[in-house]
Amino acid sequence: MNRPNWDEYFMELAEVVSKRSTCLRRKVGAVLVKNNHIISTGYNGSVSGIKHCEETGCLRNKLNIPSGQRHEICRGAHAEENSIIQAALHGVTTEDTVLYTTFTPCTHCSKILANAKVKKIVCKEKYPDELGMELLKEAGVEVLISKKDE
Repeated sequence: MNRPNWDEYFMELAEVVSKRSTCLRRKVGAVLVKNNHIISTGYNGSVSGIKHCEETGCLRNKLNIPSGQRHEICRGAHAEENSIIQAALHGVTTEDTVLYTTFTPCTHCSKILANAKVKKIVCKEKYPDELGMELLKEAGVEVLISKKDE
């Protein structure tokens, strides 16, 4: 029997969650876990109630903005943000949780995760945003990356 360990299990779920993404550039999924129980999930995509980028096009693509820069002009919310928002909407604390995500968080999401008291982040791949990683380290948030830079 090839039973996945907890990290493998939750990362596989994060990959499935990423399939709901409406982002044209990168599909990201996140699963927020406490004591090996899922408390919320999130994927990146347009804010509730507005058109998806699939309909409007991607402004960051149109302006040739490199990955990891100018997130503020994007229509979407990030997977990590959405997982924290979902927990808040359902009245569930995020303190001492573990976030499983398909990419390391950007600077903006890193600040949110540190303030939400997430204690550990398990990532599949690295996202090109070094400041986010520095902030998490300084805040004492453990970060594990399963797939190192190639």
